Amino acid sequence: MNAMLETTELPAVFDGVKLAAVAAVLYVIVRCLNLKSPTAPPDLYFQDSGLSRFLLKSCPLLTKEYIPPLIWGKSGHIQTALYGKMGRVRSPHPYGHRKFITMSDGATSTFDLFEPLAEHCVGDDVTMVICPGIANHSEKQYIRTFVDYAQKNGYRCAVLNHLGALPNIELTSPRMFTYGCTWEFGAMVNYIKKTYPMTQLVVVGFSLGGNIVCKYLGETQANQEKVLCCVSVCQGYSALRAQETFMQWDQCRRFYNFLMADNMKKIILSHRQALFGDHVKKPQSLEDTDLSRLYTATSLMQIDDNVMRKFHGYNSLKEYYEEESCMRYLHRIYVPLMLVNAADDPLVHESLLTIPKALSEKRENVMFVLPLHGGHLGFFEGSVLFPEPLTWMDKLVVEYANAICQWERNKSQCSDTEQMEAELE
Repeated sequence: MNAMLETTELPAVFDGVKLAAVAAVLYVIVRCLNLKSPTAPPDLYFQDSGLSRFLLKSCPLLTKEYIPPLIWGKSGHIQTALYGKMGRVRSPHPYGHRKFITMSDGATSTFDLFEPLAEHCVGDDVTMVICPGIANHSEKQYIRTFVDYAQKNGYRCAVLNHLGALPNIELTSPRMFTYGCTWEFGAMVNYIKKTYPMTQLVVVGFSLGGNIVCKYLGETQANQEKVLCCVSVCQGYSALRAQETFMQWDQCRRFYNFLMADNMKKIILSHRQALFGDHVKKPQSLEDTDLSRLYTATSLMQIDDNVMRKFHGYNSLKEYYEEESCMRYLHRIYVPLMLVNAADDPLVHESLLTIPKALSEKRENVMFVLPLHGGHLGFFEGSVLFPEPLTWMDKLVVEYANAICQWERNKSQCSDTEQMEAELE
């Protein structure tokens, strides 16, 4: 009798275990995909001014909800992984011309030039000078998608190829791109200014490129001539503080650090002969043992300390990070500046976001845009599962640039009217 009772109770026990397992799996899915997180307009930090009021009226994306794909779009990790692995969906192939510039140290800098495919909204000649993320170039899918969209909105685009990033372009000097070296970007900008003397510039930087463009503009006042505005997306602002957070396991940053370090190692070793060959005049501080340390490096800090800082003669890693960061140059930028980060970016620790927040509280030309979701350079949009080819980020940058062009056009027309009235009096 007891045996019969036990056997009839067993299925109920098994059903309870199954329900508990299903509940546990659903809980993990909900937590990992962040499904309970709400959608909302981005948080905005700015000073009340005529420019900021105009931008709020002219840029609907600043006040509208950013709605990522329902199933996975609220996970910063998935947004970041999709950007890193896939780039974009159905990415176009814009046609451009590759330009080569010989630098003073013998390095060969390259950038790709794309002409506009439509008339600009204000009828002006405007060129977007674009600096991609770490180890990226004009052939990356997220760059191709953005360039195609900008061309169709009447912008000429010049995209820097980071020194050493293109696999089919050999290095011609013992140097490759670093976190904040602005030499190649400056050479590209000077080429555009010389070749198109009537053009105005919109400066755009993604991730590491955001650091480079902000540092470039802040280095000298002359670098801001003919610049209408600057947009920086998903940068970390302080290399020193960012690298400290990269050694933490919170939000899996240590794992991302390992992946990026592995990619950097591959790029450096692909240029082994140009950087470390016997015929190369290497920096005195660079030793043969540094190459062996490169093979065993598991973080960007180790690579930067053993190799990267020595290309530019820095005595310590701290000096390298402090000198290469844009943080101490941001207050010298006087053109309209939009800084964009995602609150769920797993690569940019929330403590780093105090830098753009503090800057926007002091400077009328600065607007800091912080959506809840988007990951690192993801910002995918879509209904349920499949993302759209064009991202929220692509549309926001162009919308902001259009608004600034219109703002400058309105100012110019007001000045002309005031001058005419003064002459009549």
